[in-house]
Amino acid sequence: LLDIVDEKGNPTGETVPREVAHREGIRHRTAHVWIFRRRGGVVQILLQKRSDNKDSDPGCYDISSAGHIPAGSDYIPSAVRELKEELGVDMNGDELIYCGQRRFRFEREFHGSMFRDNQVSNVYLLWLDRDAEEFTLQKEEISAVRWMPLADCLRNVENGALNSCIFPEELRMVQA
Repeated sequence: LLDIVDEKGNPTGETVPREVAHREGIRHRTAHVWIFRRRGGVVQILLQKRSDNKDSDPGCYDISSAGHIPAGSDYIPSAVRELKEELGVDMNGDELIYCGQRRFRFEREFHGSMFRDNQVSNVYLLWLDRDAEEFTLQKEEISAVRWMPLADCLRNVENGALNSCIFPEELRMVQA
């Protein structure tokens, strides 16, 4: 279950199953964590490749770690939980750097069904110098991870050279 939220991401007191939220485009919350490291003087960003079985954007490169916020929970605990589940990263949340909040909505067809997303997302940055093979991937969600120089990632997302579901404006939020 997800909390239905207002424009600012405040729960309204009503909840909705995740599937209904995406079928009907009901506003809900997510936490997005972008993992960065510096190697050889170059800032790199960790991208996850979504599993081909995902209900939206299968096989696309995406945010390092992201997830829905269950009803009754909040942004930081959900971000910490997703980092552990998706990538095997243990942390308490103190290292997360808040970069801002984004609101967006879109609708597209995936696997023959309409998918409507209406999110209020808190966006975070996490500095973590770890090789790609050191992450423990949740195979149902992620097929691979890869590091990419941040400047290359932004350019490739903006010009469509990377098969991704990344919003360039969110990358610019964490780059600042």
